[in-house]
Amino acid sequence: MLSTLSAIAEPRRFEIVECLRSGPLSVNEIVERLGLGQPLVSKHLRILSAAGLVQKLPKAQLRIYSLKPEPFKELGAWVEGFKGLWNDRMDSLEELLWKMQ
Repeated sequence: MLSTLSAIAEPRRFEIVECLRSGPLSVNEIVERLGLGQPLVSKHLRILSAAGLVQKLPKAQLRIYSLKPEPFKELGAWVEGFKGLWNDRMDSLEELLWKMQ
């Protein structure tokens, strides 16, 4: 999970992940959507791929990238673990507000 967080902490890689949320895209489609240079997008896609976040599917001469769901499920489960902390704090806030009335 640390590799997932490290990979998406960089703003450009985060933007690429956000683009791929809507579905698989070619490198050129990502370049067009983000207005970045192709070498920069390819570099970030290599890093995302090494972190296990994206997969590359060859389609003729294109390389189509898509998100791999497993790392994001793991990240979601980790974030979900904090839900109890927030629920406890919200319950405490609610109790305080009732006392203040």
